[in-house]
This record gives sequence, structure tokens and C-alpha cells, in this order.
Amino acid sequence: MITTILAAAAPSAAENQFGLASALREGGIISQSVFSILVLMSVVSFYIMFSKLFEQQKIMNQAKRVRQGFWKSNSLREGAAKLDKNSAYKQLVDDGLAAQDQHQKLTDPVEAHDWLHGSLARSEAAINSRLGGGLAFLATVGATAPFIGLFGTVVGIYRALIKIGASGDPSIDKVAGPVGEALIMTALGLVVAVPAVLAYNWLQRRNKSIAEDLSAFSNDVLGFLASNGAVRPSIGSPATAPAKTNPGATTTAGQAGGVQTRA
Repeated sequence: MITTILAAAAPSAAENQFGLASALREGGIISQSVFSILVLMSVVSFYIMFSKLFEQQKIMNQAKRVRQGFWKSNSLREGAAKLDKNSAYKQLVDDGLAAQDQHQKLTDPVEAHDWLHGSLARSEAAINSRLGGGLAFLATVGATAPFIGLFGTVVGIYRALIKIGASGDPSIDKVAGPVGEALIMTALGLVVAVPAVLAYNWLQRRNKSIAEDLSAFSNDVLGFLASNGAVRPSIGSPATAPAKTNPGATTTAGQAGGVQTRA
């Protein structure tokens, strides 16, 4: 029984001789450092990706609630009270109302529209800046991880050549370890870089969509403030345009519910 188990384990032990752990042990401090850096890059990249995805989805859900009921309120303060405390849209409304109050205290005459527009633009830029936080790291990982892996590849091949020269025996068992280590570092660099690039492009596209929605909402808030509530987005289906009639004509209902004119 024991002999059978040992015999079955023998090929596995031989395969592990050229595995990742063996390659890292043989590669020394350089290979271990490259491997650690790439793993750290991958862990941080996935953390940023999921955290930004959660943050973006939260703002998208806030946008749905704004479209559903915000503009049905009688005032901006009443509408803002319906939003979440940390809502990006609530921040825009609060900053707009604060700018309106500040404009009345200005001693140097400034157009109210320019003052409100500047304040809302500054608030919108701050929100977009928070959304873009961490994406620069993803771009950096996507650009540098392949080269970090390539550095490990170069070191592995160099060690393989040194080993061949020292032994004078270019057999496969002399170079399999260093060459395998080199290939592992190349593959690991690509495995870290590709998800980072894909996540960066995807999150950037979602941020652009959110920024466009925030910009539209900011413009609506500006119109509401500049008109003292007279201008606001239309809610529901647009009203049907009235039918044109001739002056002095009387109207009678048609059989199909239309309008007929009779002089």
C-alpha cells in the first residue's frame, strides 16, 4: 500500500521540481521581488476595480431616484431633502443653493448666472475627480506590468546562459529551471496588465456617462435657480401642441375626435 502511494507521488514530485515555487527559489531575490511586485499590483488593481465599480453603481442608482421624483418637488431644498445624505446630486443642489446665498453678499457686482455656473461647475469637477481617483494606478499597472515581467524574463534567460557556460552542458535539465522562470515572469506580467487595462477603459467609459448625466442635472439646477423656479425639466409626456385655427372660425368636434373648422 505504501509502495503504491510513493510510486504514484513520484511523478508529481518530479513535476514540482520545475514548478513556480521551485523557479522562485532558484531565481533568488530578483525573481522573488518581481513576483511580489506583480502580485501586489494585481491585488491593488482588483481592489480599485471593484471599489470604483461599487461607487459608480451607487451614483447611477442615485440618478434613477433623481429622475423619478426630484423635480416633482416644489423647491430645490425640498427635493434635496429626499436624496441620500452623501448623494452626488444632493451635493450639486446644496452647492447651488449656497452659491445663490453667497451672491447676495457680494460687494463687487457679478452676474448671478456666471457666479452660479462657476460654483456648480466647481462642484461637478470635484465629483468627477473623486470618481477618477485610482484609475491612474490602473493605467500605470497596464503600462508597466509587462515590462516588469520582462525584466524577470531577462534575468532568467541570463541565468540560464550563465548556467550553460559554467557547466559546459547545454542539456535541457540544466536550463529548464531558469527558462521556465523566465516564461513564468512574462506570463505573469501579462496576466496583471491585461485586466488592469480592460478595467481602466471600462471604468473610464462609465465615468464619462456619469459625468454627462451630472452635467445635465447641473444645467437643470442652474436654470431653476436663475429663473426662481420657473424653468425646470418637463416631467411626463410632452404636452400636445394646440391646433391652429383661422381667426373668427368656430370649431366642431369631428367623428374621429379631431377638430374641424367652419367659417
